Amino acid sequence: QVQLVQSGGGLVQAGDSLRLSCAASGRTDVIYVMGWFRQAPGKEREFVARIRWIYGFTYYADSVKGRFTISRDRAKNTVYLQMNSLKPEDTAVYYCATATDNDNAYPSSFGYWGQGTQVTVSS
Repeated sequence: QVQLVQSGGGLVQAGDSLRLSCAASGRTDVIYVMGWFRQAPGKEREFVARIRWIYGFTYYADSVKGRFTISRDRAKNTVYLQMNSLKPEDTAVYYCATATDNDNAYPSSFGYWGQGTQVTVSS
């Protein structure tokens, strides 16, 4: 199994930046993709960004492209989400997740999830 522990998040104003972190432990050798998702109240969980663990290929949702950057430190088994130019519509609970054998944006493909962290952007 893979355990994911998130840190970061909080309350910021529109235009500010935040960085989320997600540290993996356990069977990190099975990690294929690490991703970030978010869920706003009353909405479905949506894909934000993902990174291919070994080769570092990155993919983003259109809504965050150019503002968010996903990166990873394989030595620390940690994935990051740098969020710049935050908007009120970015307000959500953010989750990191791990996929072990698929590379796509569907939450159902990710078998391990972090505990979630609240990001609130005020206008």
